[in-house]
Amino acid sequence: MGEQKNNQQNNQQNNAKEQDVNQLRKVRREKLANLQAEGKNPFIITKYNATHHAADIRDNYDELEGQHVTLAGRIMQKRVMGKASFCNILDQSGNIQSYVARDSIGEEEYKDFKKMDIGDIVGLEGEVFKTKTGEISIHASAIKLLSKSLQILPEKYHGLTNTDMRYRQRYVDLIMNMESRDTFIKRSKIISAIRRYLDEQGFLEVETPMLVSNAGGAAARPFETHFNALDEDFKLRISLELYLKRLIVGGLEKVYEIGRVFRNEGLDTRHNPEFTLMELYQAYTDYNGMMDLTENLYRHVAQEVLGTTTIVYNGVEMDLGKPFERITMVDAVKKYAGIDWNEVETLDQARELADKHHVEYEDRHKKGDILSLFFEEFAEEHLIQPTFVMDHPIEISPLTKKKPDDPDYVERFEFFMNGWEMANAYSELNDPIDQRERFKAQEELLAQGDEEANTTDEDFLNALEIGMPPTGGIGFGIDRMCMLMTDSAAIRDVLLFPTMKSLDK
Repeated sequence: MGEQKNNQQNNQQNNAKEQDVNQLRKVRREKLANLQAEGKNPFIITKYNATHHAADIRDNYDELEGQHVTLAGRIMQKRVMGKASFCNILDQSGNIQSYVARDSIGEEEYKDFKKMDIGDIVGLEGEVFKTKTGEISIHASAIKLLSKSLQILPEKYHGLTNTDMRYRQRYVDLIMNMESRDTFIKRSKIISAIRRYLDEQGFLEVETPMLVSNAGGAAARPFETHFNALDEDFKLRISLELYLKRLIVGGLEKVYEIGRVFRNEGLDTRHNPEFTLMELYQAYTDYNGMMDLTENLYRHVAQEVLGTTTIVYNGVEMDLGKPFERITMVDAVKKYAGIDWNEVETLDQARELADKHHVEYEDRHKKGDILSLFFEEFAEEHLIQPTFVMDHPIEISPLTKKKPDDPDYVERFEFFMNGWEMANAYSELNDPIDQRERFKAQEELLAQGDEEANTTDEDFLNALEIGMPPTGGIGFGIDRMCMLMTDSAAIRDVLLFPTMKSLDK
């Protein structure tokens, strides 16, 4: 009975709040109608010349004190006190206070100001000064309504705390939560820093197709669509790899692309069906060259964007300033699971070990697949500091060169931080005969029900037959990099508009 009573009270409170909000919305629409009737429709204004942002004024107060400035932004707080008032204006750089007095802006303008609402967008001009309490402010000489807000912002002291609504209405989240705004500003700076670094290293940024007939280059299930004009089925790309390698064949020795890829898989704190991937390829180097590039790139971006090479994520420090650890997958399993895979000679032995240690596998899995499963089960979570895990089994690496001295393994590494895979790199397979055999093996896996297996790409094989030089390549998960560098708990916190289930379902 007590729970039922509480539910009834909560429903009544929610209904009352909704009625209050609806009434406030109605009042705002009436205010807009009155403005339009008076010939003061804010929506006909096309531009406003702002000379400064709030941060410019705060950071350069000594030079700007007593100077006339203009800025534009959203009213976030307002205190009307008779003939003089204060308001707080938010622009992209942050907040600044304004002192608005009737005698300074005029009686008619002051009446208009008093009718303005929280959320309205205004243009403000006036003189820079400090209040008696030492707060940098603008003494307004004019304030102009540029856009009328017809909705009600969340309560100002608590911000937008509903996580689901923050993702669905990111525009409100960016207004109410300065931490969220700072995250996305940092994300933009991270991507810009990556581009600058690679451009300085002589890489060319390129663009490759998103709609493809053959979605290869990764183990993932693609989204499928139909192109009416050609009456053909296409897929959204799951990786950037195969087209970028074609450019290496064409003689572009250093190329990279930063773009969206699409994988038809689940949603969780580290996965979204569309995400940002960067892949780069460099001729005449190998996976050791890619390790050096990765280490230097991460260190450079952290220093440029964060001002330090020490990242703190969820209270844990990760040091990018020290040389990154390098360990083989076999040694990682030996270190964290106590199993020496060099002593595992047959598939039956691998399966026995998996059964003994409760590692689940499928009938199609070979010895190398089971090694990878052991690594995922026992080693990954321990790789907190920057670590390169090298030399993967050939079974899980269909596009990678074999190790010359051990053909069961390939020249591949995955880069880990915080127990997460952050990047994946190869000495790229450039033998077209070997590549065809690997594609054939992938086709067999596909026939056995592996929906993430690759299919044969004849045009890519033709490119390899033209001749691809020895090449190193790598793929970076940009979103996870942004998560670590902004201390964000979930991938949705670094995607402006993450994929969400429809509210109708």
